[in-house]
Amino acid sequence: MQVDELLRVMVNKGASDLHLTVQSPPVLRIDGVLTPEQESPPLTPDDVELAFEQVSNEAQRVAFDSEHELDFAYAVPGLARFRVNALQQRGSMSLVFRLVPFTIRSIDDLGLPQLCKELVLRPRGFILVTGPAGSGKSTTLAAMINHLNETEKRNIITIEDPIEFLFRNEKCLIRQRDLGDDTRSFSSALVHALRHDPDVMVIGEIRDLATVSTAMMAAETGHLVLGTLHTIDAAQSIDRMVDMFPYGQQQQIRLQLSQVIEAVLSQMLLPRIEGGRVAAFEIMLASSIIRRLIREGKTFEIPPNIEMGTMEGMQTMDQALADLVKRNVVAPQDAMMRNSNPAKLSLLLQR
Repeated sequence: MQVDELLRVMVNKGASDLHLTVQSPPVLRIDGVLTPEQESPPLTPDDVELAFEQVSNEAQRVAFDSEHELDFAYAVPGLARFRVNALQQRGSMSLVFRLVPFTIRSIDDLGLPQLCKELVLRPRGFILVTGPAGSGKSTTLAAMINHLNETEKRNIITIEDPIEFLFRNEKCLIRQRDLGDDTRSFSSALVHALRHDPDVMVIGEIRDLATVSTAMMAAETGHLVLGTLHTIDAAQSIDRMVDMFPYGQQQQIRLQLSQVIEAVLSQMLLPRIEGGRVAAFEIMLASSIIRRLIREGKTFEIPPNIEMGTMEGMQTMDQALADLVKRNVVAPQDAMMRNSNPAKLSLLLQR
């Protein structure tokens, strides 16, 4: 088995992921759909282990033997970079490769909200890009950083697990740190990054109390902090960060968060009618009303206030999905299937 050849097939077919699992042929995820490579035989444990040996180094193999799971990056020169996850299941290894193109697509090319350009140029504050796994958060964040790199002179430090998109210094000075190789933890890396004269800090994933606490402190001290979170909407994102703290500290955290938060962009990917996929965005901006609701713990009132904030650039996920359906970009049944409130979406479509 030659992994590089499988990865070349993956790129040529426009797949986002490649799965290598025992007793199954290689499986590609194309436009969100798992598609087996029917001409390939089912993989044996030796096949998958050989594939792992081809893409990993000795230190990574030792780490996997110890932890039985591993995240790392792999590159094929002239083709693309890949984020690799290895894990053990039922006594055998399973591998997943996520495509990370060498070329970083622009905000306009991806069809992201134009508001992304304005948000990433802000001098300070806390901006979150959220969504389920595989929803394109890293791609959105990379496009925003790239726009900043082409527009302003800033010192940017990223902390990632692993490093995905590679940035070249243009107007900005960009340092990228890999969790594991370059630093032990997100929170520790953030603390030391604050001493490296940063203007902007990018957190690949906000996972724990220490990371949230340090990120808010960085935003409070005049830095722009961008990060991702595995939540499906703005209200849940706020609650998730507050709930990481002990109960006695939560009111103070709400106050701090209300002062530093600038925006929450929550996204999901849907299949286009004409093929490919498109991102739908819920956009919450930190208006005075939104800040008050965060401060008072009334996150259940955030969605209706987002819906009423369209003049300020806000929109709910329901509004975003309705717009995509009305413009014949997404089929109604696909929008309904991925929507948490079909009745509300139906009402918006009727209007």
